Amino acid sequence: MIDLYYWPTSNGHKITIYLEEAQLPYRIVPVNISKGDQFKPEFLAISPNNRMPAIVDAAPADGGAPISVFESGAILVYLAEKTGKFMPADVRGKTRVQEWLFWQMGGLGPMSGQRGHFINHAPKDGSNAYALERYSKETDRLHSVLDRQLAGRDYIAGAYSIADMACYPWCVSAGRYGTTYEQYPNVRAWMARMAARPAVAKAYEIGKPFESQRASDEDARNILYGQSGDSVKKMSGG
Repeated sequence: MIDLYYWPTSNGHKITIYLEEAQLPYRIVPVNISKGDQFKPEFLAISPNNRMPAIVDAAPADGGAPISVFESGAILVYLAEKTGKFMPADVRGKTRVQEWLFWQMGGLGPMSGQRGHFINHAPKDGSNAYALERYSKETDRLHSVLDRQLAGRDYIAGAYSIADMACYPWCVSAGRYGTTYEQYPNVRAWMARMAARPAVAKAYEIGKPFESQRASDEDARNILYGQSGDSVKKMSGG
C-alpha cells in the first residue's frame, strides 16, 4: 500500500494518474495546502520542502522499512522503477523519457505556474506587466517546443510514459487561464488522447471532492504566497 499525500493540483494529478494507470493500491492522505496542512510537522517529516505531493511506500522493492519520497518528478521515477511500467528499461528510451520529465519539472511547470500566478493573483495595477509578459512568452515558447516534439508522435517520448503524465496536468491548468492550444495542433491532439484514457479521467474525478474544502481566497493567498526564508526557520524552531 502506498500513502499519497495529495491535493488536486497539477503536481498532485501527476501521481494519481500514475497510480491509476499502474493499478497500484494506494490511500489518499489529503494535504489541504490552502489551509496550511503542508506545514504540519508530520508532513514536513516526509516532505521537507513543505510541498505536496509526497508518498510513503510501505512495501519498497528492497523489502526494508517504508520509504518516503517527495517532489513529483522523483515520485514518478520511483514508481516507474518500482513497477517497471511507463519508463523504458533500455538506456536510450529511458533517457528520452527522463529528458522530457525534467523538461517539465524545470520549465513547463515553473513557467506556467508563474504565468498563472501573475494572471490570477498579482495586483492588477500594471506593476507586474513585465513579469506577466516574461512568463507568458516563455510558456508560449515551451508549448511550441512540445508541439514540435509531438509532430508525428502519439506521445511525447514515443510510447506513453511518465513524461506524458508529468506534462499533461500543466497543459490542462494553462487552459484555465487562457491558453486555447489552437496554435498548437499537435499538443491539442495529444491532450485529447490523454483525456480519453480512463485512468486519467479517473484521476481527475478523484480530485473533485477536495475542491470544496479550499480556504477562502484571501486566507489561501496569505498561506500560499506569504512564505519566506523566515517561514522555514520558524518551522524548524529557529
